[in-house]
Amino acid sequence: MAPTAEDGEPSVRQAAPPVTTPPGRSPLAGAVAPGGRMPRWLPRAMVLALALIAAFQLGSWAFHQLTGLLINILIAFFLALAVEPAVSRMAARGIRRGLATFLVFFGLTVVIAGFVTLLGSMLAGQIIKMVEGFPEYLDSLINWTNQTFHTELKRVDIQEGLLHSDWLRKYVQNSAAGVLDVSTQVLGGLFQLLTVGLFSFYFAADGPRLRRGLCSVLPPARQAEVLRAWEIAVDKTGGYLYSRGLMALISGVAHYILLEIMGVPYAPVLGVWVGLVSQFIPTIGTYLAGALPMLIAFTVDPWYAVWVLGFVVIYQQFENYMLQPKLTAKTVDIHPAVAFGSVIAGTALLGAVGALIAIPAVATLQAFLGAYVKRYAVTDDPRVHGHRSRTPSGPGALTRARRLLPGRRPGGRAGA
Repeated sequence: MAPTAEDGEPSVRQAAPPVTTPPGRSPLAGAVAPGGRMPRWLPRAMVLALALIAAFQLGSWAFHQLTGLLINILIAFFLALAVEPAVSRMAARGIRRGLATFLVFFGLTVVIAGFVTLLGSMLAGQIIKMVEGFPEYLDSLINWTNQTFHTELKRVDIQEGLLHSDWLRKYVQNSAAGVLDVSTQVLGGLFQLLTVGLFSFYFAADGPRLRRGLCSVLPPARQAEVLRAWEIAVDKTGGYLYSRGLMALISGVAHYILLEIMGVPYAPVLGVWVGLVSQFIPTIGTYLAGALPMLIAFTVDPWYAVWVLGFVVIYQQFENYMLQPKLTAKTVDIHPAVAFGSVIAGTALLGAVGALIAIPAVATLQAFLGAYVKRYAVTDDPRVHGHRSRTPSGPGALTRARRLLPGRRPGGRAGA
């Protein structure tokens, strides 16, 4: 018998409607799989996303921590490119490359150390002279002030005021507290200098081995491109240093002549100082180079310092607008506007280091990319030379304007 309900009527069992999937959509397309379970790919995707974020954060942190080291390596690489011609020339004569690199760096070290020693002794002598003659300078300044402004200043009163002033006390305290910071900066600078020297020595001494190791992981076509780019970088860096050295020579001779005419002591050393510092220390080199001759000239005559300042300003303008663009364009073979823009961009990116290496880097990139740019013969058109072509037919602008005036007939006569 058929099963019946409580009221005696036969029960009818209804089948559940079949579950249908919309066309074009799979069960795994939603965030939750059928049955309320999480899809299998979702945990793996979340772990992969977290791993990528962690790797990015770790890489960013490591890059910021190693920025100083990377900048030192970049400086060492360009320094190695600068000494590469001398090292290669000595190695071609039978001297081992490591010994040749050592001799080049030893010669540079001796020259720099001798110049710094001579400059330090000169500065020490001038500082002692200024300290000994400070009372006389102060008396002359007080007499000039009293005569000009009708005051009654005395040197004893000024000295007492300075010794008991809060400004002097705070300055001495800050100077004493800053001695440790200065010592730390000096030690850090020496460590950076040692780092740059070691890396540059390695790049110059093991240059062929470094090139072979780099080319061993590249196909033959890429190897030729890398070697050509390396040669271009050596030529452009050498040309840039040659132009800087030439400008340093011209600047040093010009300032030496001025200081010698005025009778300023240590004129040869000051000329070398102005030439080297103004050319090889970017951004602030000009101000550092001009400050020392002004200070020494002030000890001879205060008006001499004014003359030195005027000459430094005038010569700097001559160098910026006349001398530097021509020498840079000939030795590095880039447009003066490109050189100026590259220095600004390098300063914005890497500061003083970027300003120093911007021009050889841009010159190398320009020369390397120039081989891949196809050039065509320029048509012989007057507009190429800056001459605007005039259309022979048709009325001119003045004639068309006259026709538009009221009361004018097409024939050009005014109406009655």
